[in-house]
Amino acid sequence: MASSTLDPFSLVAQLSDKSLPPVHKWNPELCGDIDIRIARDGTWFYMGSPIGRKRLVNLFSTVLRKDDDGEHYLVTPSEKLRIDVEDAPFVVVQVEEKGSGKEQMLYFRTKNDDVVLADHDHPIWVEIAEDGEPAPYIEVRDGLLGLIARNVYYQLVELGEERQCDNHREFGVWSSGKFFILGNVS
Repeated sequence: MASSTLDPFSLVAQLSDKSLPPVHKWNPELCGDIDIRIARDGTWFYMGSPIGRKRLVNLFSTVLRKDDDGEHYLVTPSEKLRIDVEDAPFVVVQVEEKGSGKEQMLYFRTKNDDVVLADHDHPIWVEIAEDGEPAPYIEVRDGLLGLIARNVYYQLVELGEERQCDNHREFGVWSSGKFFILGNVS
């Protein structure tokens, strides 16, 4: 999708069909749990210590899968290891918009350098946490979610607009011709 006329530093230029292992086709038996935890801020831990090598974390993220049981696993053709994910396995740290209104396209980058376009297959939504704070998400790939960082969420709010829907008003953003609701307006 990248073109020579695009700014090479833009997220649009970085969006591609990143070659990922076909973890959805691998069905090894569960080997057990491994003491890997992904914290809510996206930090990966092994045996309680942060994994400091970003390339290693990025590699692990390519063999991450969420199964129908709601659990997260690191999967290879011969092994399946359950890991602990506190919230979402990815954290979105950047948004870039192209266009405006219904023609707007929103591109997101995760802490692991995955780039995704918000569209029908990669929806944005907001849940309200127990403390009443908004918890915005985007589906990054195959049921794996990205928690949208607070500063990125505020950028979305800046791009947002209100629209009338039946007997209430909604607030949200457009991307790929789809309106993603960030909240209702009183």
